[in-house]
Amino acid sequence: MTATVETTSIRAEKPRGLLGRVAGSPLVRLVVRRVLIAIPLLLAVSVLTFALMEAMPGDPARNMAGMDATEAEVEAVRKQLGLDRPPVERYLTWLGGFVTGNLGRSTVSGQTVASMLDERMPVTVELVAFAFILSLAISVPVALMAARRPGGIFDRIVMVISMTLLAVPNYVMALLLVLVFAVSLRVLPAIGYVPIQEDLLGNLRSVTLPVLALGLPIACFYARFLRGDLVEQMNSADYVETARAKGVGPWKVLWSHAFRNSSFGLLTLVGLNVGGLIGGTVIVEQIFSMPGLGVMMLQGVGSQDIAVVQACVFIFAAVAVFANLFVDVMYAVLDPRIRYGSR
Repeated sequence: MTATVETTSIRAEKPRGLLGRVAGSPLVRLVVRRVLIAIPLLLAVSVLTFALMEAMPGDPARNMAGMDATEAEVEAVRKQLGLDRPPVERYLTWLGGFVTGNLGRSTVSGQTVASMLDERMPVTVELVAFAFILSLAISVPVALMAARRPGGIFDRIVMVISMTLLAVPNYVMALLLVLVFAVSLRVLPAIGYVPIQEDLLGNLRSVTLPVLALGLPIACFYARFLRGDLVEQMNSADYVETARAKGVGPWKVLWSHAFRNSSFGLLTLVGLNVGGLIGGTVIVEQIFSMPGLGVMMLQGVGSQDIAVVQACVFIFAAVAVFANLFVDVMYAVLDPRIRYGSR
């Protein structure tokens, strides 16, 4: 009878022990700590954005009512939009609505901000995702081939091309791509966006030039960094010399040993470049007339549509913050020797 009771109590404690191990995991503690840091950071971003929009010259109520509207009509619009209340009260109202999922309404179109995000977010997500895939698909094999024979013909060509493309801003790159592929060759559309659910091929054709404009400069940056790190690993790392002494082939040493260690630096760059890539979409979407979050935010700034700008900036900041969190988590997953719990 006593043994049965003890066995039952042990079985009852197993779930509790598993939960305790999960809660005590260094990786879980890392995620919780980063999320707790991200909350005040995102709040600070929202406060700063709201303050900057308040400081902008102009009157949103006047813009919405029209330049020919009377003062009484402007005051009616101001009251309707809640602009007659103190700024602190309006910010707290927005924050309370944001927490409950109510992002407010656009003061220009009258649409809910949530519905506008549903329409425009897939465009920006597609551009950013394809640009990242393109940049990695180009940079990794190019860097590996260049690092295989540093100082060779291919390596020199890669360095010259990457330096040239890195010196070209996103908007200039976009205009050059339009000039070549849309105006001269006429193989790709210059402007417009085709939703993927309407026409898959048309969607791919419509996003090709914007993705190239966003992804090529980043691919050059990744390729230069990864190539330099690989060459350094191949020339000075002890584990590389050990692998060579064991008779491991040069390509296997480069891929299985040097690239594995260099991938940590590349992963850091990917996390840091998320914010810059999202910022680039603001310009690229405008050039190619893509109905994404970048254009939505620009239009909101021009019309002083505070709810729209607040939502877009908050989303951009959240993506950048959680991309860096993802990088930290990937460090711990890829290299178990990293112990975040001791920090």
